[in-house]
Amino acid sequence: MCGIVGYIGNREVYPILIKGLRRLEYRGYDSAGVAMINKKGDLNVFKRKGKVSELESFATGGDISGTVGIGHTRWATHGEPNDVNSHPHYSQTKDLVIIHNGIIENYAAIKEGLKKRGHTFLSQTDTEVLVHLIEDIKQHENMKLGHAVLAALNQVIGAYSIVVLDKNDPNTLVAAKKGSPMVIGIGTDEFFIASDASPIVEFTKNVVYLEDEQVAIIRRGEELKIRNLKDKEITPYVQKLTIELEAIEKGGYDHFMLKEIYEQPRSVKDSMRGRLNAEKGDVKLGGIVEHEAKFKNAKRIIFIACGTSWHAGLVGEYLFEEFARIPVEVEYASEFRYRNPVIYPDDIVIAISQSGETADTLAAIELAKAKGATIVGVCNVVGSSIARATHAGSYTHAGPEIGVASTKAFTAQVTVLTLMALHVARIKGTMPQSRFRQILYELEAIPHKIEDALKLNTLIKEIAFKHKDSTNALYLGRGFTFPVALEGALKLKEISYIHAEGYPAAEMKHGPIALIDEEMPVFVIATKGANYEKVVSNIQEVKARKGKVIAVVTAGDKEVKEMADYVMEIPETDEALVPLISVIPLQLLSYHIAVMRGCNVDQPRNLAKSVTVE
Repeated sequence: MCGIVGYIGNREVYPILIKGLRRLEYRGYDSAGVAMINKKGDLNVFKRKGKVSELESFATGGDISGTVGIGHTRWATHGEPNDVNSHPHYSQTKDLVIIHNGIIENYAAIKEGLKKRGHTFLSQTDTEVLVHLIEDIKQHENMKLGHAVLAALNQVIGAYSIVVLDKNDPNTLVAAKKGSPMVIGIGTDEFFIASDASPIVEFTKNVVYLEDEQVAIIRRGEELKIRNLKDKEITPYVQKLTIELEAIEKGGYDHFMLKEIYEQPRSVKDSMRGRLNAEKGDVKLGGIVEHEAKFKNAKRIIFIACGTSWHAGLVGEYLFEEFARIPVEVEYASEFRYRNPVIYPDDIVIAISQSGETADTLAAIELAKAKGATIVGVCNVVGSSIARATHAGSYTHAGPEIGVASTKAFTAQVTVLTLMALHVARIKGTMPQSRFRQILYELEAIPHKIEDALKLNTLIKEIAFKHKDSTNALYLGRGFTFPVALEGALKLKEISYIHAEGYPAAEMKHGPIALIDEEMPVFVIATKGANYEKVVSNIQEVKARKGKVIAVVTAGDKEVKEMADYVMEIPETDEALVPLISVIPLQLLSYHIAVMRGCNVDQPRNLAKSVTVE
């Protein structure tokens, strides 16, 4: 959730911290803060409620000099968003400061013990308790900072990524990780620390991803040292970053979300690249090849995911059952681990996450692994925790997604799940060859058809203007488009704060129809397919109650066009691939409504991009 950045080297640290925090602000923007040690040895801390811009204004005129420092942008867990609860947090003597992403679950018990030893606390956070504990151990056990951090982390329960800075040792930073991401960039006589690679890529391509329960001792002018919580030295594994700086900039668009919507022809194509050859009738994913026998013999597949990724999993359910004829269950990762689920060793669990760091999904993975299931990951971030925790998997190759409301992540995930389902169908022989080849050719054409759907932008702006003041909305779909209805409703809720719900179209008459009146916009995915006539009947039911119908239809449709108040025509494709195109106008609609309502599109209230706490 929160964003962490740190630097030690020969450059002035403050500009690096601020730029890094801006790039990490999608992870949380309730408050922001920095801490730096200047040449005199003074530890200067600046922190403020609100966005990074508020912090910059507050720090103007202050002593922001120094070549070592840490920064943080917060998504609040313990304690309301205010100046006091903002990070960094001081220790008792104010010699140490800490930044933290995650939750220390047993902080209350530790806090009581520290109070009895004379510690006083200023904030409501679990983070302040941790830095007090580190200092308490450091003082009473006469330990160096790195060993004190090790000892303290052996006492805590929970998830964390932390960086600790010691006023009395300005040549050292100590970082640690469990359950929350952390990457260390290695430059020439300098190190960069961040929650993801976006603040680092500008300066170096050489990085080390910390594993769970590892502590990094980062000293100026020395080699990076890593130890685990058992105090065993670990050899750092240096990797090369593949992202480019321009991928994390807006590129002339008003918002990252709009840029990422328009990147979908490319991100979908990149997610197919090297995996699909329609002319040869071949589809192959490296992450599946080694486990083909297990897929072929699997009696059940379980998708685990959260939010938009869960909606992609619902599309995956239709795809795998239609193509590969394997029963599928789609589970909320946040509920899965608490339900004592029945899992068999021959089950395949597919975990879906944009960031690869979703805490609920990681916890569900560990549960399924413990019960002997084969775990396959679908995520977007190379080196992420889910990529390392699974037995196999496939990256989506969507490129960095900065906007908090996922757009290109959804279509990239659905693309990869489609390829997976086709791969398994091929090895099982569950699809006629003619149908298989037809889907491959249609899939290759999807990027161009998404480009055509994006041309609806001007029309969608007009529709958005008509409905920007709505307070509620319904989204309806059937079959493959039911998950699209859920995703459309989620996008509207996330960024415009209009209450919206998605339903299978037939379920409307089992309750939601009571809501429909002349003020209620009803967004219907009514594309050509097996359920088309049924959806037409559902639209008639809405119109009979004077509801406003905005329909996504197949180009050339006449029947729905006569009934609906507005239609958005998308290119025709195979019914199984319609989600990849029909979601585009719904994304644009949500975007324009949010902009017209004056909402912060890229950073909607109360949300964060990577949910690394349960």
